[in-house]
Amino acid sequence: MREPGREGASERVHASAVAIGEAGLLVRGASGTGKSFLSLALLAVAKQQGLFARLVGDDRIALSARAGRLIARPVSPLEGLVERRGLGLTPEPHLPAAVIRLVVDCIGEEPERMPEPEALVEHILGIDLPRLTIWGRTGDERLVLAALRLFLDEPGA
Repeated sequence: MREPGREGASERVHASAVAIGEAGLLVRGASGTGKSFLSLALLAVAKQQGLFARLVGDDRIALSARAGRLIARPVSPLEGLVERRGLGLTPEPHLPAAVIRLVVDCIGEEPERMPEPEALVEHILGIDLPRLTIWGRTGDERLVLAALRLFLDEPGA
């Protein structure tokens, strides 16, 4: 069950965010772990599956707690830009904000096979969200979309 959150609290994080349907995904990880690559792959696969998909922001994201929900917004001057390795910052259609429903951590190594239950929840600005830890390699975007569907199908999600 989600806590009410710290109404009005905010922070900036090193992450990317995308919206798939009405659900926002916050993609975190250290530099070089594939946040931008995963975000672009999620957008492509979601669109192939006939789902609405848009970038919210890349590299830096402003987070705020509003009405018990975590809201992600792009940070200027990166609004509408995404890093494509080898090309640099390139324009991408984007949304001004999304409600985060899933946190995805790219860790650059194989994640635990059977994570403890507490590793499957992330607490940000007073809000509990489902969390998925991935390696950040090709194919992980399908796992992320499957996890998103699983979490959104849960009662109370």
